Amino acid sequence: MLVEQIEDRRMEVIFRDIREKIVSGAGLADAFSLHPAYFSDLYINMVRAGEASGNLDEVLMSLADYLQKQASLRGKISAALTYPAIMVMVGIMVVSFLMTFVVPKITEMLVKKGNVLPRPTEILIFVSDMFKSYWLPGMIGALLVMLFLKSLIATEKGRLVYDGLLLKIPVIGSLLQRSAISRFTVTLSILLKSGLPALDALNIVGKVVNNSLMAKTISEVADRIVEGADISTPLKKSKMFPPMVGYMIAVGEQSGELESVLDRISQTYEEEIDLSIQRLTAMIEPVIIVLLAVVVGFIVMAVLLPLLQFNNL
Repeated sequence: MLVEQIEDRRMEVIFRDIREKIVSGAGLADAFSLHPAYFSDLYINMVRAGEASGNLDEVLMSLADYLQKQASLRGKISAALTYPAIMVMVGIMVVSFLMTFVVPKITEMLVKKGNVLPRPTEILIFVSDMFKSYWLPGMIGALLVMLFLKSLIATEKGRLVYDGLLLKIPVIGSLLQRSAISRFTVTLSILLKSGLPALDALNIVGKVVNNSLMAKTISEVADRIVEGADISTPLKKSKMFPPMVGYMIAVGEQSGELESVLDRISQTYEEEIDLSIQRLTAMIEPVIIVLLAVVVGFIVMAVLLPLLQFNNL
């Protein structure tokens, strides 16, 4: 019944294959594992744990709720960062167009008059000439730099440096860190609820936090668990997690309510993320508008000053 409702042709083929594997006697988790590009370790191990415990329906419902929350969180963060990025791109395009095509014609007319030009106008002419002469090499250079950075980020060390720099950006870094902590706690909670051992759960969580520094920290926590430690002790010493997170997890471990504590931490951070997004949006929009106004205002002033001087002569 589910297969017939799928509109995407590729997904329909995948689910038909899964159905055939189940009919032939395979488990749902084993059928999912044959399509790793579409079903991550999180899916597969949760389903496998649900099959083993006999609570597959509850596990699937928990997984659906988890995916919905994560999609909502990604959407909020994406929306908060996309609009300012679009404003910046539009501003750069407008200024580039003015400096490359409009300003040169006006400044050429001013230069032909032979009068001494104000300093702002001279600066504008210099910048305009730079745009006009080097816009193509500049674009090629920017593209090459982007390709180089992309290849660098693809390496393990490069990714660690990149994620570290992102976390140091004011406001945005804090937002990304809270998002990673929220994802860590809610994912660990749902895996533990499904019946997975803590070590297996941590190994899976490390793959879904989307931050290499936090993934490295989680891997170190897993190594400590192998040595006999609990989850909270190495977290307290980690720079990636605020001390309060480690202490709250310690309380959860001691009280036997670790999953509930993890859910509470995740909910707290989700609320903080919502507040941070509101602050980020409220802060970035006026800053971008002011910067664009200053740039455009300078262009207008640099053009009008010599015209006013000529009229006064």
